[in-house]
Amino acid sequence: MEITISTKVAQDYLQVKEGFNESLFKKLSPPFPPVKLLKFDGSTKGDLVSLELNFIFFKQKWTSEITDDATDASEFYFIDEGIELPFFLGKWKHKHRIIKKGQGSEIRDEIEYEGPNALMTALLYPALYLQFLYRKPIYKKIFRLK
Repeated sequence: MEITISTKVAQDYLQVKEGFNESLFKKLSPPFPPVKLLKFDGSTKGDLVSLELNFIFFKQKWTSEITDDATDASEFYFIDEGIELPFFLGKWKHKHRIIKKGQGSEIRDEIEYEGPNALMTALLYPALYLQFLYRKPIYKKIFRLK
């Protein structure tokens, strides 16, 4: 299943690229489930990001590896792919794109995921969509002109 959410922001794509760091990652975490960041190497190929999701009665570890990244005259992107996923996910691939748009840029989250079965894949869609929709006002606030 695929989800794509785009957010236009005021800052240039290279400024936004510099803002994609551990601090931003923490701000993007939704209220539920609470997330504890275990490791954040960055957004360069080979880096790892590991977190613990707290579902009150149990916890799940999620580790992704940055499998690709590139910057050119019009875009910066990096891709994280799940290597240790919570029980409700069978596959995770997330391409983070920051695309030059005039004086500003567009942040585009392109997610491909699968649950352990077709039913779980479908059931996850609304929750994952809302989790990424939650990011839009945060992106707009952080990457506004100062």
